Amino acid sequence: MARPKSSFVCQACGYASPKWLGRCPECGGWNTLAEEVDAPAREVRPPLSTKAASPVSLDAVAGTEAPRLATGIGEFDRVLGGGFVAGSVVLVAGDPGVGKSTLLLQVAGRMAAEGAVVLYVSGEESPGQIHLRARRLGVVGHEILLLAEINVEAILEHLEATRPALCVVDSIQTCYSSALSSAPGSVGQVREVAAHLIAAAKRLDIPLVVVGHVTKDGAVAGPRVLEHMVDAVLAFEGERASPYRILRGMKNRFGSTHEIGVFEMGGEGLLEVRNPSAAFLAQRPVDQPGSVVVAAMEGTRPLLLELQALVSPSSLAVPRRMATGLDQNRLVLLTAILEKRAGFAVHDQDVYLNVAGGVRVEEPAADLGVACAIISSFRNRPIPSEAVCLGEVGLTGEVRTVPHLEARCKEAAALGFKRAIVPPRSGASKPDLALEAVEVATLEEAFAYLFE
Repeated sequence: MARPKSSFVCQACGYASPKWLGRCPECGGWNTLAEEVDAPAREVRPPLSTKAASPVSLDAVAGTEAPRLATGIGEFDRVLGGGFVAGSVVLVAGDPGVGKSTLLLQVAGRMAAEGAVVLYVSGEESPGQIHLRARRLGVVGHEILLLAEINVEAILEHLEATRPALCVVDSIQTCYSSALSSAPGSVGQVREVAAHLIAAAKRLDIPLVVVGHVTKDGAVAGPRVLEHMVDAVLAFEGERASPYRILRGMKNRFGSTHEIGVFEMGGEGLLEVRNPSAAFLAQRPVDQPGSVVVAAMEGTRPLLLELQALVSPSSLAVPRRMATGLDQNRLVLLTAILEKRAGFAVHDQDVYLNVAGGVRVEEPAADLGVACAIISSFRNRPIPSEAVCLGEVGLTGEVRTVPHLEARCKEAAALGFKRAIVPPRSGASKPDLALEAVEVATLEEAFAYLFE
């Protein structure tokens, strides 16, 4: 009997090779290629529609707003754009132990308390284990249906029979399809299972939440096509030593991207943080060198964060440049600007930077705050505690404007800040910033105001 043909597929990026390779030529990963037997697949996927599709004019399509199904958890609904959309598929990914299952069980409990039927499919835990966690979280309700199953054909049968208001699959890497002979979690199985689940969710108009694993680099595990197939991708982030967890929207077809929801992990599960800025600044030291407050935009929400810098003489030939919560290359760039344009000799100093609270800042609006924190620690001069710093720093040392300046300053004024170090505002009518605005065009002007 002839042996079925096989190929070697990279478990990180999905690259297929006719022979085994030690290193994937697509993503560069070592020992990531696994053998998959190309067995003939049976057609078990339910049809999307019984009617043949035909072209239709764009003007003839009725433009109706998609109704939302609120979960009852405000921070979760914020990231989704107001709640679940019927037939939408949401992928939730995060590190092991960060709290993905806890969050989704709480979502199921809130919706079940309102009378909605929720089908919770678990391939990693038994119903007894889920019951123990639900009792600890205070989640009760006869409307939550638990199903310990990893065969996608069986899951679809129960989904068709129960027709729940929400279905949660935890996790897609544990599920498999009988049409393929490869192991659960392989690239082919993840792609096939996702296709079955998405087709069923669209056909039955049932919101579907799928839990996904991540790689050691923090990317969603499995084929990249999985992120393209779903309607929304939510990343659940958090440091193990920090009680705060951040739900970040990476993709959303029904709302704005890069929205965040902030939670605090406690003994009774995840609690919503209604005012993240106040929570992140609660333990901020006053009048300490190297500490500065910046206002970052996460989606439509302004977020006040504390940046801490430590500058000390280096005993190494190449001084250290280390950043936590900020792009390290950005830190290296800003220290070079301080050396060349502002005249501060930091070439022989170790520079450490930390964003307090475990939050990551990716926008350049924090550049001015980073530069001020470094010089504050270098000169051992504190920055006024009632001031916030906002601005992007160019390679020539100029301070450039940032978007949403009005919203950032309004959030700072609400927390008691009196002044804002901002770039020059252009235009005939300057917006009211709700606090005293100190405009600086260069780094020298900012340092002269803060330290001289």
